[in-house]
Amino acid sequence: MKSFANYQRLAAGLYAVTAILLISCGNGQPSAVTPFYGAADYLKVKKTDVHAHIFRSDSAIYEQALKDNVALITINVESPGAPPIDSQQYFALRQQQISHGDVHWMATFGSVNINEPGWAGKELSRLQQSFDSGALGIKVWKNIGMTVKDKNGKFIMVNDAVFDPIFNYLEKNNIPVLGHLGEPKNCWLPLEKMTTNNDRNYFKEHPQYHMFLHPDYPSYDSIISARDRLLDKHPKLKFIGAHLASLEWSVDEMAKHLDKYPNMAIELAARMGQVQYQTLTDYNKVRDFFIKYQDRIMYGTDLGVVEGNNADTIKEEAHTTWLRDWNYLTSADSLQTPFLDTKIKGLQLPKETVDRIYYKNVEQFFGIKLK
Repeated sequence: MKSFANYQRLAAGLYAVTAILLISCGNGQPSAVTPFYGAADYLKVKKTDVHAHIFRSDSAIYEQALKDNVALITINVESPGAPPIDSQQYFALRQQQISHGDVHWMATFGSVNINEPGWAGKELSRLQQSFDSGALGIKVWKNIGMTVKDKNGKFIMVNDAVFDPIFNYLEKNNIPVLGHLGEPKNCWLPLEKMTTNNDRNYFKEHPQYHMFLHPDYPSYDSIISARDRLLDKHPKLKFIGAHLASLEWSVDEMAKHLDKYPNMAIELAARMGQVQYQTLTDYNKVRDFFIKYQDRIMYGTDLGVVEGNNADTIKEEAHTTWLRDWNYLTSADSLQTPFLDTKIKGLQLPKETVDRIYYKNVEQFFGIKLK
């Protein structure tokens, strides 16, 4: 009996030591015992924001990215609210110069003359010049499928033959495409039925993209189907579904697409709220999705950094966004979110999952080494 009591005391002691180590990590101190990162690890862990729009020639955002240990990819986009594409490329090259190559970028094509003969060849030639200047790939924006029309007034979808020369070249040369095709499914609902505050606010301010108000425009399913037909036509195309591939409303749908298209990845920019909304009804399903598909997910924000904005405001917004998302992905805390009117529980993803989402997948997918 005496030896058994000694064993009990020894076991209790070992349990207490283990508990202390685990608790210390929960208090923000990294530990070899825990499989999770703590708050104190935020600045130590390499991270990447694969979806920012830096249309500015100074170093403000890069300075903050250095402090937060975040590598940046700035995205050129054919959006009415953005500078001309040539100006965007100037800003991208300027950021590369400022950062000594730490800031990477993606190019895009223009659709203004899409109905003119030889359009694809001219745009492809311009894209090739961008690749020669360091562009990692291209972005295709939601105007394809939602606003751009052919000469007969029909909406041009992304799988249209007019794009074949461009996508054939990208597929053949293993050049990635970031595709923002479609919008959140909330876009086809009235404002009061949308699931997140950010969608409600955005479409209230941008009624031209609120498809509920435009029933004569393409449906959600038709845009997603066109994107899928593009991937069927180009099975070796390296494709990143921007904004969770506009499948943000369902981790099940994301999983189906990732299973069907092995060269497809997704990124989180501006869709964290929709993920958080799903955790309210099935937390474990969402967390399991991130872990199962950890090698197909990248982190992004959709931060807009433009000329004329106050530098300190830019830095504060970037830091706040990056830190808020880090806390959601790494901790199990009850967190306040601007996207919902209720608190949500952090996912507390394992270290390896976090590393893959924040930088390992980026290095592998784009074939680059982040500093």
